[in-house]
Amino acid sequence: MAIPSRTARPGTYFITTGTHNRRRLFQVERNAALLLETIDHYRASYLLHAYVVMPDHLHLIVTPTDITLERTMQLIKGGFSHRLASKLLVWQRGFTDHRIRDAADYNIRRDYLHRNPVEARLCESPEAYPFFSANPRLRLDEYLSG
Repeated sequence: MAIPSRTARPGTYFITTGTHNRRRLFQVERNAALLLETIDHYRASYLLHAYVVMPDHLHLIVTPTDITLERTMQLIKGGFSHRLASKLLVWQRGFTDHRIRDAADYNIRRDYLHRNPVEARLCESPEAYPFFSANPRLRLDEYLSG
């Protein structure tokens, strides 16, 4: 019997993925907006709890609903690359994930995500940064610990 991959388990995950060679692709507002459109396009397959699009990486808190976490990330990363229609490599290989254990863990990860643009000196307050869930452009799903 095959053992499922660690990301095949149902649950909520904190995800980090970066651009190829840490290229500041999302510093361009049009690219950041296109990534958010891509994330929203595939929402039937996962719940979106929080996100931040940084100049060279992306953080998400998602709960895949009818697909694996790997497939969720393939949709987002591949969908964005296809829409960008660039011949350059867009993403680093793979992604980092952390399975959210409970509400306290969720709050720690969400707070980290929301502090990210402030600590990177991209804005003075989370609400001032245009590409993340403290200033949501996308509808967010409630986190239900379980």
